[in-house]
Amino acid sequence: MTLVRLVREHLRPYRNLVAVLVVLQLVGTMASLYLPSLNGQIIDNGVAKGDTAYILQTGSWMLAVSLVQITATIGATYLGARSAASLGRDLRGSLFTRVTEFSAQEVSRFGAPTLISRNTNDVTQVQQAVFMALAFMVSAPIMMVGGVIMALREDVGLSWLVAVAVPLLALGVGLIIRRMIPQFRLMQESVDWVNRILREQITGIRVVRAFVREDHERQRFAEANTQYTGTALAVGRLMALAFPLVMLVFNASTVAVLWFGSHRVASGEMQIGELTAFMSYLMQILMSVMMATFMSMMLPRATVSAGRIGDVLGTTSSVTEREHPVPLPTGRTTVELRDVEFTYPGADAPVLHGVSMTAEPGHTTAIIGSTGSGKSTLVSLVPRLYDVTGGALLLAGVDVRDASLEDVWSRIGLVPQRPYLFTGTVASNLRYGDTDATDDELWEALRVAQADDFVRAMPGGLDAPIAQGGTNVSGGQRQRLAIARAIVAKPDVYLFDDAFSAVDVATDARLRAALRPVTRDAAVIVVAQRVSTIVDADHIVVLDGGRVVGSGRHEELLETCPTYVEIVESQRSAEEVAA
Repeated sequence: MTLVRLVREHLRPYRNLVAVLVVLQLVGTMASLYLPSLNGQIIDNGVAKGDTAYILQTGSWMLAVSLVQITATIGATYLGARSAASLGRDLRGSLFTRVTEFSAQEVSRFGAPTLISRNTNDVTQVQQAVFMALAFMVSAPIMMVGGVIMALREDVGLSWLVAVAVPLLALGVGLIIRRMIPQFRLMQESVDWVNRILREQITGIRVVRAFVREDHERQRFAEANTQYTGTALAVGRLMALAFPLVMLVFNASTVAVLWFGSHRVASGEMQIGELTAFMSYLMQILMSVMMATFMSMMLPRATVSAGRIGDVLGTTSSVTEREHPVPLPTGRTTVELRDVEFTYPGADAPVLHGVSMTAEPGHTTAIIGSTGSGKSTLVSLVPRLYDVTGGALLLAGVDVRDASLEDVWSRIGLVPQRPYLFTGTVASNLRYGDTDATDDELWEALRVAQADDFVRAMPGGLDAPIAQGGTNVSGGQRQRLAIARAIVAKPDVYLFDDAFSAVDVATDARLRAALRPVTRDAAVIVVAQRVSTIVDADHIVVLDGGRVVGSGRHEELLETCPTYVEIVESQRSAEEVAA
């Protein structure tokens, strides 16, 4: 998406503001063009002839015109800032909305660091470029054309100076801008790299310290920071070169006007007031060229940023809704997989092959298997974090691809393998499940999740603060709070993706016992590594290499499924060794 198209689409709601801004800039520019002429008339007709009345009368006109110019400029700048800020707000909102619509596939493709920098740094670059455009790019061409006309009115004999100075300035700054474009692209990529490394270091600080890798991580960040600094310095050097060039052209033009103009004044071909006015017009012309060229310096980086923003806005989620979705039936909800196959984008082989299973309401269906067997992938298909690439997944008898996303999500309570808590309080996190939940309902959910004891011990209880990601509580506490959040939602389908892995065996047993009466009317799907977690399940599905190799109750699988027996024996041996 180009910068022009992006701005045009998102500035459309503010076209009235922009129209008023253009009018104000027209008024302000015309006033500024009229002032040098009045000043020249005072010098030639008032000062030269000693006509005080003429000086006062024309001076009053100059004050009035200056007042109009100042008022119009202030109004135009205010409207430009407001329009640009509104554009930035809308772009950030559009990016946030689009990212929340992405499936896990699109989020993984872009990556969190670049999505963050596109919604912050890139939007800021576009916003600044738009403000500069609204503030100067309307008045700059008018001032340039008007300045040329007014300068020619004052004296045609010096017009060749305009024909030399303007192209010289435009050419010099243009060459500098041409070299800046690739540097701006590198700068935005460097921002992504710095954000990615910083985010990894903050998120994985415990791992970094556990393996004493602080020096290695400092080196990684130093490399990314050095690259960003080098790119920024390269851009800075080019910008620093532009200012002396502009001043050189300005000062050389002033000297040239005074030199050649003085000869014309001495020969009587030009008045002193006309020379003063011509010099002012030349400065206005060069100022307009300078504003346009400096604006052009911002355009390359803004164009790169607009392209990065457009990439996100132009990406549609691989998980989409039908134009006319099928409503899910009310009542008890069954989850059914029919010959399901799933392949990750770019992968050579499917992760799941021909998986068929049914999770009935009031029953607990467990999924177990070795690492990499596809357990978490299977659970991710139910809430449509991904869509199946073969077969069908039915919720309440309806293919989830035919139902609305909100309808599907409202039926499901998901506790992911790595639960995430948001910045806020215990209560605010639990009320993600139900915003209208009472404190009594929250405490009941905490009791079932075996989390009420440590929450009561926290300062503030339900109002105890939770840090971003839940980093101020332990892994087991974080899992139990996530389970309580799902319980508060009272869904028709519970998905526990290895959600009991961080709690001890005794707490695991108490938690599962407390869950049974709460989930007696819901379909419960449990992914687990420990056999003890799923030994009492009504139905156990064993995965190996993405295929179902066993299905039944614990006792049945011990007799019919060698893979399940192997898992049981390996854990029993581990327990014996630990004992």
